[in-house]
Amino acid sequence: MPQPIAIPALSDNYVWLIRSDHGSNCAIVDPGEAGPVIEAIRREGLDPVAVLITHRHHDHVGGLKEIRSAWPDIPVYGPASEPVDGVTEAVEDGARVELEGLDLELDVIATPGHTLGHVVFHGGGLLISGDTLFAGGCGRVFEGTNDQMHASLERLSELPRQTVCCCGHEYTLANLEFALAVEPDNAALVQRQHDARALRDAGRPTVPFELGDELRTNPFMRCQEPTVHQAAEAHAGRELETPAEVFGVLRDWKNDF
Repeated sequence: MPQPIAIPALSDNYVWLIRSDHGSNCAIVDPGEAGPVIEAIRREGLDPVAVLITHRHHDHVGGLKEIRSAWPDIPVYGPASEPVDGVTEAVEDGARVELEGLDLELDVIATPGHTLGHVVFHGGGLLISGDTLFAGGCGRVFEGTNDQMHASLERLSELPRQTVCCCGHEYTLANLEFALAVEPDNAALVQRQHDARALRDAGRPTVPFELGDELRTNPFMRCQEPTVHQAAEAHAGRELETPAEVFGVLRDWKNDF
């Protein structure tokens, strides 16, 4: 499996380098800032062969111009329905990106919610989830609807449990604090918070993470679970009929948490 390397950027972003497991080639994911990325690439002796963009927000594309100046010939894959200056290969749901320099094929999955055109990339045991799925949480719904974001996460929940997820931010501790407000008796969640705190205390990232962990501990991917459903109903003060309604209550709850 290609090796994902998290490069801290800006205040709490991660730019990812997806490195070949048998050479020096790599892909750059969501370069919100160029300086740390260029420094890491040169320090590790890597050769970028592509850039992947999940959505148009500045903290995910702000360094793209500088990256393209440094490596003007590499392709930049990004969502077809979002205006991202510098994208050379516009991709839509169902497309397949072939990164020959990495021996890696990635399927494009549309995940509207955070933005309407947000896409994620899945393949080679990896999920590049941008701001759709975080460790223990999910992105704010800025442009789409709660129903859209819930449907996007439901699509991701169908991927293999061993999928290694590379998200856009270090939000894990705050996400898990909220998750425990929803499910205080979830033993797997309590352990995950302990482990995440230990990583951050050691100055290490809490990412990447496995999809299976989200299905055990992330309330936004557990809307069908009775404990989560009941917590959402108690918070809302009304009955909720569907997992999508549960999600909507959880997302609004988290916004004000």
